[in-house]
Amino acid sequence: MKMVNLSKMTTEQQNEKTMNLDSMSYFEALTIMNEEDQKVSLAIKEVIPKIEEAVVAVVDTFKKGGRLIYAGAGTSGRLGVLDAAECPPTFGTSSEMVIGLIAGGKEAFTEAIEGAEDSEELGIGDLKNLALTADDVLIGLAASGRTPYVKGCLNYANEIGAATVSISCNENSEIGQLSDIPIDVAVGPEVLTGSTRLKAGTAQKLILNMISTVSMVGIGKVYKNLMVDVQPTNKKLEERAVQIVRSSTETSRETAVAALEKSNYNVKIAIISILLNVDNETATKELELADDHVKQALTNYNNKRRK
Repeated sequence: MKMVNLSKMTTEQQNEKTMNLDSMSYFEALTIMNEEDQKVSLAIKEVIPKIEEAVVAVVDTFKKGGRLIYAGAGTSGRLGVLDAAECPPTFGTSSEMVIGLIAGGKEAFTEAIEGAEDSEELGIGDLKNLALTADDVLIGLAASGRTPYVKGCLNYANEIGAATVSISCNENSEIGQLSDIPIDVAVGPEVLTGSTRLKAGTAQKLILNMISTVSMVGIGKVYKNLMVDVQPTNKKLEERAVQIVRSSTETSRETAVAALEKSNYNVKIAIISILLNVDNETATKELELADDHVKQALTNYNNKRRK
């Protein structure tokens, strides 16, 4: 087995503030963890320009019908799968629009699959099974920045011509050198040496939140700061849909519910029909003309009426 030199990786170094972690009081340990966690958002601030580049790439991909695919192993892989799983209920996407791959498959989400992350071929095979195309964007996730599974995915995506992004917590990472848009966020050594589910995991989670959320804003999944493509698949989400319509239109509950029922609980159509005082057919047409953006649909229609 090829030896891996971890000594130069920030994520593997010892944190000088926690050399006596095993003899600290609970309060002391928790306080230091909190202090270290506060460094994460500051480190992310330094790479926002790169995150913006990633958002642009994802929005471009969505607009041409492509997919966003996350690939990672261990904690990184789980975070990608989690973000992908949360997109359909939050933004009304199909399960195929955002996909999370984890080395070792679904079973690896809840238990370690030994050796899976060490195979570049496994990563390539997973992308071939998805029929990766040049219209897709791949985001490779690896706190260390060197996971073979992720490197295999990025190499294959580059061959296919897909846009590639990497998220690592070590500067000048190996996966960064394989991607169009490298995001290397330096969060420093972990409180518990090498436990990258801590600050590194938090950093990756925050960056994934930023990329997926702002990308969805970019394709019209948000009106003001409301998730107007929410899917009312349970009572809580049905009530959220009602509240979104009420908040957007400043109307009564009865009016909001009636508009939602007429539109088959399409929040966007309900909002447009109320605000423009038009039927569902007209609201649907205006939304299509505005490329699925509610605010643009409202602006376009009002401009036409003024002429």
